[in-house]
Amino acid sequence: MSLGSELDPPHPPHPVSPPLTATERHEYERGRRCYESGDWEGALAALQRFLDSRREFADVHYMVGTLLDHAGEPAAAVESLGEALRLNPVYTEAMVALSSVYERLGDFERSRALAEQVARLATPSAGALDPTTRGKLANLEAELGDAYRAVGEMADAIEAYRRALDRCPTFHDIRHRLAVTLREAGLPDRALAEFERVRRGNPDFLDAAVQAGVTYYSMGRSEEAVEIWREVLERDSDRSDARMYLRMLRPR
Repeated sequence: MSLGSELDPPHPPHPVSPPLTATERHEYERGRRCYESGDWEGALAALQRFLDSRREFADVHYMVGTLLDHAGEPAAAVESLGEALRLNPVYTEAMVALSSVYERLGDFERSRALAEQVARLATPSAGALDPTTRGKLANLEAELGDAYRAVGEMADAIEAYRRALDRCPTFHDIRHRLAVTLREAGLPDRALAEFERVRRGNPDFLDAAVQAGVTYYSMGRSEEAVEIWREVLERDSDRSDARMYLRMLRPR
């Protein structure tokens, strides 16, 4: 995506903000690159510096919110995601992320209210794509991602999967493919975050759990891998892949 499209706030304040300075643009671009590459600490530092002078960009507050959530600061994540929604009340990804944070904080009422709002936004309206059309387009984007991944063009594959998920954030199979591709691209932390989103959204999607275990193992975190594969077998004792991985680590 072009920098201009990312930085244009959907509801600009009045008067219209002045153009970005060279320093602000540098911090934004650096933060975005770090965010996409999985350097979460670098992304958070750069984007927070950007927010020191420019507070009006919903996408920056959204990214900061997701980074704070990953860093184990849910209260701060709620504040940042809430600001993203104040600036753009129909920011679906921010709603989904904030709903997830509220759910983990035990605030089920707010979590449910946001989920219902997302559902309402998915209802066809004048000039908007209906859910069936959005689903078809998302699947086409995902197929393009599959094609890029097959020839080793991982960056393009990741971008295609993300475009698909922008249309349909709850398509867990596409998010699973994104997570696998992130791992194959050398971004295991980002892959784990996506696998966890799939698991929270659909606990019965055991492929995501198995692959999360593979990702932990690839990072040298064998005990966490063992734990998650055992959980898979508790849910489905016929999962031969989980059993094979456990046997590989625990031959006796």
